[in-house]
Amino acid sequence: MFSLIGTLIIGFIVGLLGRWLHPGDDKMGIILTTVLGIAGAFFATFAGQALHLYEPGQSAGFIGAVIGAIVLLVLVGVIRKAVK
Repeated sequence: MFSLIGTLIIGFIVGLLGRWLHPGDDKMGIILTTVLGIAGAFFATFAGQALHLYEPGQSAGFIGAVIGAIVLLVLVGVIRKAVK
């Protein structure tokens, strides 16, 4: 149970850092920010394993999670512009 709470807290912090480092206005609430941070960590983990930067079972670090969150922010921005 504690690891879930820890993951949510780290996801929230990573989401905030990703939004702060990415330029532009991203209209997201607290929940989407947390989801963005958690998804960024998963994205960085799977991308790092695919590029053989991480071993199987090893997760991305904090900086990798922030980079993953920024990549996801860019993708969300591209998709939002394409839908308009």
